[in-house]
Amino acid sequence: MASTLIINNRNYETRVALLENDQVVELYVERQSNTLFVGNIYKGKVIKVLPGMQSAFIDIGLEKAAFLYVDDIKRISDDVDFDREIRPEISKLLKEGQHIIVQISKEPIGTKGPRVTTNITLAGRYLVLAPLTPTIGISRKIEGKDERERLKKILGELSDINGYGLIARTASENVPDKLLRRDYEFLVKFWQEINKKQSRLSGRGIIHSEMEVSIRVIRDVLNESVKKIIVDDRETYKVLRRYLGQYEPKFRRLVSFYDGSEPIFEAHGVEHEVEKALQKRVWLKSGGYIVIDQAEASVIIDVNTGRYVGGRNQDETILNTNLEAAKEIGYQLRLRNLGGIIVIDFIDMDKEDHKEKVLLALKDSIKKDRAKTNVLGMSELGLVEMTRKRIRESIAKTICTACPYCDGKGYSKSYKTVAYEVFRELERDASYDEVKVITVYLNPAVVDYIYQNEKPLVDYLEKKYGKSVVLEADPQLHHEQYEISLLS
Repeated sequence: MASTLIINNRNYETRVALLENDQVVELYVERQSNTLFVGNIYKGKVIKVLPGMQSAFIDIGLEKAAFLYVDDIKRISDDVDFDREIRPEISKLLKEGQHIIVQISKEPIGTKGPRVTTNITLAGRYLVLAPLTPTIGISRKIEGKDERERLKKILGELSDINGYGLIARTASENVPDKLLRRDYEFLVKFWQEINKKQSRLSGRGIIHSEMEVSIRVIRDVLNESVKKIIVDDRETYKVLRRYLGQYEPKFRRLVSFYDGSEPIFEAHGVEHEVEKALQKRVWLKSGGYIVIDQAEASVIIDVNTGRYVGGRNQDETILNTNLEAAKEIGYQLRLRNLGGIIVIDFIDMDKEDHKEKVLLALKDSIKKDRAKTNVLGMSELGLVEMTRKRIRESIAKTICTACPYCDGKGYSKSYKTVAYEVFRELERDASYDEVKVITVYLNPAVVDYIYQNEKPLVDYLEKKYGKSVVLEADPQLHHEQYEISLLS
């Protein structure tokens, strides 16, 4: 499957799109105002230890304190017997006021600060160095027995040099030993520089920043399937060619500079896909559709037949819609970078073999997803629960903000509801004897609604209480807002 990387870089924003067979499958957006932090290494100070939650808060110099869970702590002092099978008390590992080195493993999301770990890792092109955790690991996506044995042997030899842990990334498959050794040597030098920097830092602060997004994506996704890397910024073009020339010379020729008059994302059909990725409703080719609702910690996806009337019978119609939806859902999760707990409400199916087909289709659709996913199965009602690892905000939360009109609820009060709220307050205020005139300032649309639909109620209140009620249109007011002024 031929892949293309499209990189749109400006001094205020970098956007990277991965296309597979000309379809956008992954999208990365990084702005100066919301720089990503995963991978950054900090010298932090323990400000609060919570024994009951087996966690601690670490001040690393960001707006929100970082969260460190006991399972993410490498043994810090030799006087603690750190056994992974028997979880130690966090109060024995950390003390308030203590300085420790941590790495961000999950971005700040919503109201939560970043999650950190003391198990530092440094990612290279082929290997991941774990200088504080002497273990060997091979990517699960490398399936060949002989290749896994080869990698295990070379990693063992490299690990013996300094006692550092190593993980072979998917990109290391069939890579010559010489290149793996070179990657290892680079990472070791990198770690030595980080150690020197942290020793010179007396207080909290950043020690190492991750690479900028375009190089990060190149490092993480580049493989033989990538045939083009197209960049619209001259400086980024030079940086990428220099980076690839040093680490992946054979890919250097793939980088080309785009100088067309049409914006690069529009020229390659990416901009349209970005807009579609923000819509709640996604139409299927058959006429059915899925609805995606994203909450703080979960995602709900509902499948509907829509305009699809199907073929010979209802069971077939439902099966075909669910199969098509399963494929689309896998694509949308990856494109939108949705994570956390995901619940999918497929259309109810009576036949067990149909349920199995849909479940297999869903699992197949997420095979190419680099994020860790786990499908838990299907209930009797057709509900599927799954999880997808979330290490950064979704595309919607990265490039959107809560709607100021509905305050992020996704809905707002009807004009009728607002009008009835006003009438209830009018009855309360009109009961005061000294009040003669009540003026209500409302959004013009609500004023129009009341005069066209509820004027008899206004007349009734005026007659009942002997007060004058005046409705004034104020375009500055949200349609749910109103102000009442009382004159005696």
